[in-house]
Parts: sequence; structure tokens; C-alpha cells
Amino acid sequence: MGTKPFCDACGKVQPPSPDIDYFAAFGLPRKLNIDLSALERSFYRLSRKLHPDVYAQATQQEQQWSLEQTSLLNDAYRTLKNSIARTEYLLKLEGVVLEAGKSEDGAAKESRVPADLLEEVFELNMQLEEMRMTRKMGEDDPQLRKDLEKAHIDFESQLAASDSNLQDLWTLWGTALDNEDTARKSETKDQMVALLDRRRYIRNLVRDVNEALEA
Repeated sequence: MGTKPFCDACGKVQPPSPDIDYFAAFGLPRKLNIDLSALERSFYRLSRKLHPDVYAQATQQEQQWSLEQTSLLNDAYRTLKNSIARTEYLLKLEGVVLEAGKSEDGAAKESRVPADLLEEVFELNMQLEEMRMTRKMGEDDPQLRKDLEKAHIDFESQLAASDSNLQDLWTLWGTALDNEDTARKSETKDQMVALLDRRRYIRNLVRDVNEALEA
């Protein structure tokens, strides 16, 4: 089976290829710098062509293929439009097994504290526990709240820095891919994995602080 949703010769819908990846579904190379506006336009263009209503009078097989192609297209678009999901997906395509952590959909997994954050995380955990005890006693500590708000700003800043650094790695990946530089590709993949692990942990800290402040 080909990777295109329609036959070049007859224009009819085709069954999705079992080994097609989401980048190929949109005719894209395995690069992470994507024109999101162009991706959206391609998604809606293909969605209109593949919509089941278009095949209401077609054969049962074509109707089924239309549904399967639409489902694939939706999954591909949902993954590629999200910067983190897109990065994780490419790494999986490249055979990288991601470290345990917490996924973007919030599914709980085990996380490790980044070495350079050990002291900050220890102090934060103490503050969070103190806030819980204060709340349990029906009291409030303005200074503790102020400290947690500062921690929230600091971790949000680190999260933004991680996103910026990740985009730099996307560019390095694209260059290595163009140059067929296997060593640089491998190095960049390792850096992306490490950065995603760090970002995942920081995002969880931001969530914990938000929960403490909003409780």
C-alpha cells in the first residue's frame, strides 16, 4: 500500500498504510520545525476530501477506508500541532525509549529530580507540606503564600526556557537530517530526551504549586 490517501491513477480513497507515520500523512519530512498554519490548512483540505459524507454513495469498502483515513488524519494532526507531542512522537519513530515521567495528558508515571534542582525541590516540598498543614488548621500564612508565588514564577520561567531550548534542538535536528550526520542526530536525540525529562518534571512542579495556591 502507498502512503497517499488517494490513488494517483483513479483518485479513489485508499486504505491507510500500516507503517505510515504522521509526518508522511501530511507529506512532511521528519523535522520538528513545522509551519503550523500550513499544517492546519492541509488538515482541513484533507478532512473535507476524506469526510465520510463524501462517500455516502460509495462502496462499503471505500466508506470504511474513509473512516480509517479520517481517524489517522485526526490523530496525526493532534500530535503534530502540539510541540511536545510532536517531539516525543519523532523520538519514538527514531527508536528512542523515553524515560519514565508524566505524560502530556497527565497520566501518572514515576519521575526523577534533575540534579541541579535538588535543593529547590527539597525546599519547595517543605513549603508545600507546610501550606497543607496550615490549610488543615484553617489558617493562612501570607509569607508562605508569597514564597510559593515566587516559586511558581521561577518554575514558569524555567519551563519557558526549556521550550526555547527545545526549539534550538529542533533546528539542530533538521540540519543533521539534511546533512545525513548520524553522529549529530544521535547527540541531538539524547539532548531532546534529557530536555523533555527536565521539562516534564518542572511542569509537574508548576502544577503542584498551582494546586497548593488554589486550594
